[in-house]
Amino acid sequence: MATRTLMTTDGPMGVYVAEPDRPRGAGVVVIQEAFGVNHHIEAIVDRLAAEGYLAAAPHLFHRTGDPLVDYGDIAAARPQMGALTADGLAEDLDATVALVADTGIAAARIGVVGFCMGGSVSLFAATRCDVGAGVGFYGGGITQGRMGLYPLLELAPSVRVPWLGHYGDADQSIPMDQVEHLRQALAMAPVPTEIVRYPEAGHAFHCDERPQAYHEPSARAAWARTLEWFGRHLAENGTPPSGAV
Repeated sequence: MATRTLMTTDGPMGVYVAEPDRPRGAGVVVIQEAFGVNHHIEAIVDRLAAEGYLAAAPHLFHRTGDPLVDYGDIAAARPQMGALTADGLAEDLDATVALVADTGIAAARIGVVGFCMGGSVSLFAATRCDVGAGVGFYGGGITQGRMGLYPLLELAPSVRVPWLGHYGDADQSIPMDQVEHLRQALAMAPVPTEIVRYPEAGHAFHCDERPQAYHEPSARAAWARTLEWFGRHLAENGTPPSGAV
């Protein structure tokens, strides 16, 4: 595990990278929450590497000083998110996908997974990046765009790679009627899509470093589905590698 540096048109960008001991010939780009590439996001990268994926998390706040924001300080996170743009996100995604591809991994065997704001970015990536699949955890901005992106409802029909979304019914920041409208919009995409709702989970239910938000049964189920999704859609010739979940 190490942080590498990529050059963008706006300067250097750090990317936390973990290489697998037993590679399966596939990779995953991990998109951060609104709090930066912190210990939790690095742990997700490490977990994916333990599953055989070359995993990489770009520091998307690199244009505004690359801060780490405390989970309890959402007010400090908002300006960081507000400074993001669609063009900047596209450049950072492309650069990170290229980093993974430069190791010899085919584009069709690279996935994108994101959490919170990264969940929204993962759907954006699924409309434009040359990758094999995407997964989003509780991504907002469904009816009103954020970070310079169009609303997810408008992006959804343009999704061009298989995309899986995880949402908690008790999420007070994302109404479930919006999630159902997103499900309907995704059905217009020409690729497999799925949304799974978790009745007892709220926002950030997968983050085990936020005790008040973490819901272990839902987190375990969502992670298992994520690994199965990648195992299926990032597999060579459509066949999951040996040991895929």
